[in-house]
Amino acid sequence: MNVPLGSAALLGIIQGFAELFPFSSLGLLVILPHIVHLNVPTQGARYLPFLVALHLGTAVALLLLFRHEWIAVVRGWFLWLKGQHTPDGRMAWMLIWATIPVGLVGLALKHPLAHLFSKPLMAAIFLVVNGLLMLLGDAWHKKYRRHPLPMSQMSMGTAVKIGLFQILALIPGMSRSGSTMTGAVGQGLSFEDAAHFSFLLATPIIFAAALVELPKLHSGTHSLMIPALFGGVIAGITAWLSARFLLRYFQVHNLFRLAIISMAVGVIGIILVH
Repeated sequence: MNVPLGSAALLGIIQGFAELFPFSSLGLLVILPHIVHLNVPTQGARYLPFLVALHLGTAVALLLLFRHEWIAVVRGWFLWLKGQHTPDGRMAWMLIWATIPVGLVGLALKHPLAHLFSKPLMAAIFLVVNGLLMLLGDAWHKKYRRHPLPMSQMSMGTAVKIGLFQILALIPGMSRSGSTMTGAVGQGLSFEDAAHFSFLLATPIIFAAALVELPKLHSGTHSLMIPALFGGVIAGITAWLSARFLLRYFQVHNLFRLAIISMAVGVIGIILVH
């Protein structure tokens, strides 16, 4: 199947926007082709590598946006291995511990989860659940807002617990950023730090998924390569703009408005798909 570049661009914009705005890019990318009949392969075995390519554009944008921080974190990790314990090295370990849960579950449930990419009704339902989860995050934030936990003082246990929330994002309709931010504020972080840590956490898991899935674009689905790369570039540009906006947004706002939007989009999706 040849995917038109216009369709790839549209999906790239949605990916770059919804990956960081907590509306579940996977959920929207599963629902939209069924509603507007885009010419894309929506079966999980073929669609998943295409979606991962779009996600890779987002990860590259985040890597560039936080490039100075990533350079410091990687350098700090190597220094830590040499016995020099620095705050940057500690942050590297926090990101590693938070990534391990979703990596293990993703590998263990890879094939069952792939089937969900052809179930738009399920994705729409989980968009509603995603909004409810973010409302829970708002409730937790009210509990800790007077004495928030600085991101630099997270423990290994805190990082793992946040990582457990990231597992939810393996389900189309559950937002990775929304889940991890909810988990982070539930552990006492401010919304600003929760968003910051969530955006950092996106990079390693997306690159890991890309290593597994992108080679499949050459195997029987070679016609997807150019549209996937084009869509990935568009997703990266959109993600860059989205991240810069949200880092400012969460300095003064919470998840409530975004939770309501997620639930509304989910309800509309249920109606249109059903």
